[in-house]
Amino acid sequence: MTTALLLFLASGIAGLTTGLFLRVWAMALVSPITAILAAIVLQTADFGSWTGISIVVGCLVLGQIAYVAGAFYMQRGGFSVQDDVDGKPGEHG
Repeated sequence: MTTALLLFLASGIAGLTTGLFLRVWAMALVSPITAILAAIVLQTADFGSWTGISIVVGCLVLGQIAYVAGAFYMQRGGFSVQDDVDGKPGEHG
């Protein structure tokens, strides 16, 4: 159980760090690395196939959620729906 919690923690930290410092394309590298490392650790710790698969999927989902949280944190105050609609920040109508 400790192994799974440490993997969740590590994938969350990796996702959050990627969201704070890198662009979305970096998740294309971080996610497979996370999955491979988690699978190796779980295989070494003698987890079963279905349990290991669910933990790896959980690690990937948690990493993605942490990435989105970090990316939204970095964009706070600098994002406006109006900027996307008319391309003129701060102007209405």
